Order: sequence, then C-alpha cells, then structure tokens
Amino acid sequence: MNPYPSPSPSPYTCHTSYASSARPGFGSGHTGTEGPGSAPRGSPPRPGLWAHCSSLHSALERMCRDGADLLERWAGELARALPAGGRLLAAGNGGSAAQAQHLTAELVGRYRRERPPFSAIALHAETSSITAIGNDYGYDHVFARQVAAHGRPGDVVLLLSTSGRSDNLLSAATTGRDLGLQVWALTGRAPNPLAQAADEALCIDAEATATVQEAHLVAVHLLCEAFDEVVDRGSAPAGPAGALPAAYGRTP
Repeated sequence: MNPYPSPSPSPYTCHTSYASSARPGFGSGHTGTEGPGSAPRGSPPRPGLWAHCSSLHSALERMCRDGADLLERWAGELARALPAGGRLLAAGNGGSAAQAQHLTAELVGRYRRERPPFSAIALHAETSSITAIGNDYGYDHVFARQVAAHGRPGDVVLLLSTSGRSDNLLSAATTGRDLGLQVWALTGRAPNPLAQAADEALCIDAEATATVQEAHLVAVHLLCEAFDEVVDRGSAPAGPAGALPAAYGRTP
C-alpha cells in the first residue's frame, strides 16, 4: 500500500500528461529495442503524433474552461431525475455511438464507486429495433421512434455527434422536445443544427473528428464523476415546478 497516496484531483481540472522516461519506448530514457520504422533513442514525438496530442490538449483546455459548469449542471439534473425513476436515453452514430454506450454502461453499472444502478438505454444498441424501424420507416427515424416509445416525463435524451448534422439525431431531438423531455447534445464546433435543436449543448471547438470524439469521452467521464458526487452527497438540485417526486414510478 502506498503510504503517500496522491491527492484526488478536481474532476474539472485539466492536467497535462507526460510520458514516463522509465517506460520502454517513450521519452529520452527509452530502454526498449527499436523495431523497423521506430524512432531513434531520445527523439521527440513524430510531428503527426505531436500535432494530434497538441490539438487534444487545446480542446480539453477549452472544454474545461467553458463547459465544466454545464457538465456539473447536467450531472445535478441527472442526479435528480434518475434516482426518482427517470431514465437517460442516449444515441449516436459510429464512434459517437460507442461514446453514448460508454455513458449508459457507467450508469447501469458503475463509474468508480459502488452505488445503485440507474436506468440508461443506448438506443443504437437496440439492433432489432434499429433494423426494423430503418426498414419500415427509414433510417432518419431509428432514434426518434425509440424516444417516442421509451420517453416519459422527467427523462433526459443525450445525443452525441461530431458534426451535429446527422438527420436521425436531429429527428430524435425534435421528438424529445415535442414530448417535453430534456434534450442535451455533445457535438463538434458550433454552430451546428443539433446544438440548435437541443435544449442545451456542449460543443467541442476542434477541427479534427478524432479530437472531438476524444474530448467527448472526457466529457462523459466528467459527467459521471460529477453525477456520483451529487448522488453521494444526496444534494441533487430541486427540480422545476411540476418536477417528478421521489416516489415517481415509470408507467407502461
């Protein structure tokens, strides 16, 4: 056991990571064996890798500076809705689908600490529903029809898109808002149609799709961290007028 544990950092503080010189293959202390095409000992990162890391670092700094309050507020809303019987409906396409499913898994399972499971559905993972709806109604409806089926008062819809221009997510946002659900979006650069269709959006200011996706994963983890903290404190914010009581039960 480490007698000098590191202090727990704030979930909203950005930290710069540096490769350890003791790790083979990284840094000036590289002791591994170079293979074909590998960089010589003590060489700086290749320009493409450096540019990728630099872009991500800048995007995360901007997200932490401009989006931390929003993520904390979303966490508080989820901490009010989910323990009261509400549900999170999440969706995305491609890599954004993976990020959305990552979030629902953290809520149904756990993030770091033991806590009760909470209801969260990744709509894109409902393969039979996706293929049936896509076949019968068209791909633009694959998420919207599920939102209409599963959504109840007090639920939250979270839609992830690097472009913010996916028609199936725009339809889901419109349906969610028509039903009175909270609709949030994680997108790339603003302005974009999905950010405008949602009630609120966290827009990542980055040029590359990969950078936006990586920042979305950090945002997902920050949301989970803040959610668990609010649940642990039992201090979820009071809901607006007409909010569901703690005894709220889902209806068929």
